[in-house]
Amino acid sequence: MTTIATARVETETGKAGWRNWSLPLGVLSYLQALPLIVILGFFFLLPILMIAVVSFWDYDFAGIYPALLSTNYTDSLGSWVTWKTYLNTIKFMLIVWALTLFIGFWVAYYLAFYIRKPTTQMILFLICTVPFLTSNIIRMISWIPVLGRNGLINSSLIKMGIIPQPIEWLLYSDFAVILAMVHLYTLFMVTPIFNTLMRIDRSLFEAARDAGANGWQILWNVVIPLAKPGIAIGTIFVVTLVMADFSTVQVMSGGQSASVALMMKNQMSLLQYPAAAANAVVLLILVLLMVAAILRVVDIRKEL
Repeated sequence: MTTIATARVETETGKAGWRNWSLPLGVLSYLQALPLIVILGFFFLLPILMIAVVSFWDYDFAGIYPALLSTNYTDSLGSWVTWKTYLNTIKFMLIVWALTLFIGFWVAYYLAFYIRKPTTQMILFLICTVPFLTSNIIRMISWIPVLGRNGLINSSLIKMGIIPQPIEWLLYSDFAVILAMVHLYTLFMVTPIFNTLMRIDRSLFEAARDAGANGWQILWNVVIPLAKPGIAIGTIFVVTLVMADFSTVQVMSGGQSASVALMMKNQMSLLQYPAAAANAVVLLILVLLMVAAILRVVDIRKEL
């Protein structure tokens, strides 16, 4: 197929005229997509390519040097500390994903099916987003006066006589890291699930009840299967955010825990850019494999 492009030209007699140019439809489509390709290539693909190139360079305390070495990968992947850090990051990801999925699904379920008025639904949904009007750092640090040794929880429990002394593991621990991440990322699970649940035809529930299904059977056999695209999108959000989070781990663990992103941050602080780039490439591949696995299980194209 071809398309006709019209251009204004000057004829031999000096008079202005019009000439039709025939362009293949495929070429025209690529020309229309060219600005987007340039933007994505410059701001997305080029930085990733640069990180991949730098990951093969050499470095010392004085600087980095162009080379083609695999030592950054062998040194990183050959260390048990690195493997332990990756496993710790995956542990955080799995726990935070499970908690955000449980909380996010029931919040979205309540908003979608128990709140009848659309106006009330939107008001309650906006109330859920109010904390996100502030910085992640501020919302994360706000847990310190609550969880601290002399914080709200410990002080209240001691005054009520429930505990004789403050609970130490509430702050600067894995518990604090997970709690802060769940607080930060639950909305990223609520939003896509809520959007999916709102698209479910309510007549399906009536049909299931007419067939003798109870509430839990409707939930398991109707709601959850139809909510899978929203769950998959929320899972992709939460997984990528947790795997790339270093500030929450650094602040809420008090330096007692580690993650891959925090390890890369420390390497960059020591000017070990090629080593950090190698870990970034490995982390990117790991996250892409997780996303690919999710997309093979659930087709999210209907939600896009």
